[in-house]
Amino acid sequence: MKALHGIVFILVIVGGLNWGLIAIGYWMGSNWNVVNLLLGAWPVIENVVYLLVGLSALSLVFNHKNCCI
Repeated sequence: MKALHGIVFILVIVGGLNWGLIAIGYWMGSNWNVVNLLLGAWPVIENVVYLLVGLSALSLVFNHKNCCI
């Protein structure tokens, strides 16, 4: 369970950093969406990454206290 928690945590960090880069890129007038830049040619895979990040966030919301005790 610890390994899954570590993977979930990394996905949430990656997602948070990506959202921050999207905001900074918007203010700078460019596209800094790293997931889109890396996987834009494969929109289905890009959406899977977004889904995994969202599910990871939900997992942390409901299970974080149980995993870190």
